[in-house]
Amino acid sequence: MDLQLALIFLQQGIASGLVSGSVYALLALAIVIIFKTSDVPNFAQGEVFMAAGYVALYLFVFQQMPIWIVLPATLLAAFLAMALFRRVVLDQVAKSAKDLVYLVIATLGLSYVLKGLVRRTGFGDTPRSFPALVPTDSVMIGQASVTLLDLAIFGTAVAVMAAFFWMFNYTKTGRAMRAVGMNPKAAQLVGVDLRRCHMLIWGLSGVISAIAALLISPKILMTADMGSIVMLAFAAAIVGGFSSLPGAIVGGFIIGIVENMVGLFISSRAIVLAPFLAILIVLVLRPQGLFGGKLTIKKV
Repeated sequence: MDLQLALIFLQQGIASGLVSGSVYALLALAIVIIFKTSDVPNFAQGEVFMAAGYVALYLFVFQQMPIWIVLPATLLAAFLAMALFRRVVLDQVAKSAKDLVYLVIATLGLSYVLKGLVRRTGFGDTPRSFPALVPTDSVMIGQASVTLLDLAIFGTAVAVMAAFFWMFNYTKTGRAMRAVGMNPKAAQLVGVDLRRCHMLIWGLSGVISAIAALLISPKILMTADMGSIVMLAFAAAIVGGFSSLPGAIVGGFIIGIVENMVGLFISSRAIVLAPFLAILIVLVLRPQGLFGGKLTIKKV
């Protein structure tokens, strides 16, 4: 491979990696905000992402509703589903069993329920396409080719991340969420309603997952198994540091870029190995992740 071709591949890998990485970053963000405040890795995050995509598909394609209704309806459905799951299911599980492992098992149960519901409706039996809301014409950035849809995905994802960090750092609700993540008992003593805060956090994670689904669905074939993309989000969270919100975002972009670089420079067959290679390197050099805090060991 000559130098000129390598430079073209490098630019294309970074450009495509930033687009796919922005979606991984959103999903990683949704995973990390739950883990920071509940100590629960939500294994249903991918199925929430998948179900939100199918809700939008059903309303927009099969019911032919206008998009200005479909978008808020999908986000509201994701928010309510996750907030109610936290309030109705997880709170009851937490009362019955103090061990966090039962909460994790409950999230696995939610993943199977959502996948089963989508398959039960029949919409998940065959791969489907979500219509692109933005033109897919190609534009050149340097020597990299991207589409207007790619630019819309990246711009929207970055705007959502910026809005989330503004909310998390500068609003009363965001500060309450941060307090719950640092010390739930102390937060409760100063007047934070833990139950309401947890519902908001889980609902917010559902909204972020729904936005990720709306962004990426026009670029992929929708199936009931599309939630497996969450494995890349978990990889992003591990690379960035599972307790770090900025780390989740940086990890998402790293996974996206590494994935595309491996596909361009090595082989498309090696793409599936790229996230695990990135995890392996980070765990060897920095086990707590790039932005993780001091490494601690818990007895389980």
